[in-house]
Amino acid sequence: MLLCYRYVVGRKEKSSLPTNWPVLGMLPALLKNGSRFHQFVTELAKRSGGTFLFKGPWFTNMDMLLTSDPANIHYILTKSFPNFSKGPEFKKKFDFLGDGIFAAENESWEIQRKAIKALMTQSGFQELVATTSWNKVETGLIPLMELVSETGTEVDVQEIFQRLAFDCSCAVVLGHDPTSLCKELPHLPHEKAFTDAEEAALYRHILPQVIWKLQRWLQVGKERKLKEGVEYFDRFLSHCISLKQQSYTAATEPGRQDFDILSSYMRAAEANGDDAPNISQEFWRDDLLNLVVAGKDTISATLSWFFWLIATHPAEEEKIRLEICTNFQVGKWKYTNMEELRNLIYLHAAMCEALRLFPPVAVQHKAPVEHDILPTGHRIKPNTITLLSFYSMGRMKSIWGEDCLQFKPGRWISKTGLIRIEPSYKFTAFNAGPRSCLGKEMSSPK
Repeated sequence: MLLCYRYVVGRKEKSSLPTNWPVLGMLPALLKNGSRFHQFVTELAKRSGGTFLFKGPWFTNMDMLLTSDPANIHYILTKSFPNFSKGPEFKKKFDFLGDGIFAAENESWEIQRKAIKALMTQSGFQELVATTSWNKVETGLIPLMELVSETGTEVDVQEIFQRLAFDCSCAVVLGHDPTSLCKELPHLPHEKAFTDAEEAALYRHILPQVIWKLQRWLQVGKERKLKEGVEYFDRFLSHCISLKQQSYTAATEPGRQDFDILSSYMRAAEANGDDAPNISQEFWRDDLLNLVVAGKDTISATLSWFFWLIATHPAEEEKIRLEICTNFQVGKWKYTNMEELRNLIYLHAAMCEALRLFPPVAVQHKAPVEHDILPTGHRIKPNTITLLSFYSMGRMKSIWGEDCLQFKPGRWISKTGLIRIEPSYKFTAFNAGPRSCLGKEMSSPK
């Protein structure tokens, strides 16, 4: 027994990779590093050349192929897109998303994407996004931060950005502003519910299915919070849909038209002969939930990391401040249109650098429908969980160079002084291939 132990320990020290234990597989290493999941995956990627097969316990379906190799990313998201679906395990782990656009596949996904893309390209919708964002900054964020500055109050900036993004997302998607961002910072259970649901989904990737399903049955731990969270945001969505149904007639009067996504859905349904005011709430729930989650999480995460990076790199902050002062009148808040934003090249570069280091979707879940062979030579069986680590990609020297861990906005500026364009399978902040982010054009000025 002692010799066996010394052999396993010695092998582990040499390889620096998790030990594949009998029966348990590599689960002990995953549980040990569960609180630092993304860093753990990055370490595995670096030690294995970018792609690593994680072996789960023999009695579970937890084998996972982890990759941060651009060739594999490009192949999975683009070249072999039809063969890589979300997979059955995704549906189980993210069941609270229902059949919305993030979880949908095949024809259902195509229909939803086409409809949402048509709405987003309307000038009225783009104007709604711009004015909603600015109004929330002017009436919510600035007064709150001024109060904090005057009183010396300590606040959680990440929470502030979560509230900002939640209000803007709800206004754009649902046509309803929950006003969670205000001086009082009220506790809103439906706003916190989204975070609880996402944390539970992450833990479902770490724990064997039998364990988290047992927790769900017993209603303990993260699963209890998930159930409560689902109930909260279901009631919130039902309330918003009900309000919109009640105001639908007034909103369609001549000379008045709402461009939020829910209103647009109702107009489309009416045009197709459906009785829009009587549409069941369940019909809208999944898609609207997915879109609110998309706006809330991506925006708040990006802003939080961006300002943290700026705060810890004063020289870069000074360059951004100088650029803003050069292009705008100092000391006066004003509405900024897209044309004016195009002049802020260094700010754009700094945002790209923040997205490179801290992509809002740190890892993507895929699974092959049939046997496949990746460009790196790795063979992959049907329904094998395939995790694309976008977080790890930003930390690979083979992709971004020796200075990949440094915050250097200058790497995004070309010799001509414009933003450098990188392939989507290298800079994956907005995903790549057919499922690229629909909001990319509005998120990043050209």
